[in-house]
Amino acid sequence: MSPGPIRSLTGRTILVTRPADQSAALVKLLDRRGARSIIAPAIELIPARSAALTRALKELASGEYAWISLTSRATVEMLAARLGSPRDVRAKVAVIGDGTAAAFKAWARRTADLQPATFTTVALARAFPRGRGRVLCARADIAPEGLETALEAKGWSPTRVDAYRTRMPRTLPAEAREALKTGAVDAVTFTSASTVRGFIGALGPVNGSPKVVCIGPVTAKEAREHGLTVHAVAKPHTMEGLVSALERVLATRRAG
Repeated sequence: MSPGPIRSLTGRTILVTRPADQSAALVKLLDRRGARSIIAPAIELIPARSAALTRALKELASGEYAWISLTSRATVEMLAARLGSPRDVRAKVAVIGDGTAAAFKAWARRTADLQPATFTTVALARAFPRGRGRVLCARADIAPEGLETALEAKGWSPTRVDAYRTRMPRTLPAEAREALKTGAVDAVTFTSASTVRGFIGALGPVNGSPKVVCIGPVTAKEAREHGLTVHAVAKPHTMEGLVSALERVLATRRAG
């Protein structure tokens, strides 16, 4: 019989700022380690509805793009909701992150053609081959510029469309506000730059000094720019890596 999970975060309270419908995997990992999770979505993802997106998806299904870049699980979910079938992705696929790659493979029953080792748009641009043809960049409405310019420099003709929109709450859930106010939160996790911005915008009184743990360098940079001290960055930049980073800064010492 295999041993049970190591309860390395027993007694710790972790604030999860991912969108509510994307928090399950992280919460499950934290539960297995004995942590108390408080779901406090700092952003909400809203499906995009635009003529530009509709046109781009029709062109994708017609084979008019050489590549499509998918930078988050939400972009895969948009394709699944809007296309007739995975066969309508008539292009090579570039993804950022294991979560995005897994979501695409589960839906399309095929592996992405390009995935950089580092889970950032900068790494994706570097890994992209030189060539000619159209590239569909399906991204969040608030995603930073830069990927399209880098692709142009390599000879491609990128078309950027909003795959989804990002809404930030005016306040955090009552449980999260109370835990922050009373100093009960041991750590706050951030999985994107937008979760940092949403959290700061909705933040009320905070007592104590909760650790700040980020999924990657772009998120960590955003946190620092908002005056937060980053205590750990996940490596690899995955949910498992995020939990490992939490363990590094929070794990209860085990009796020898």
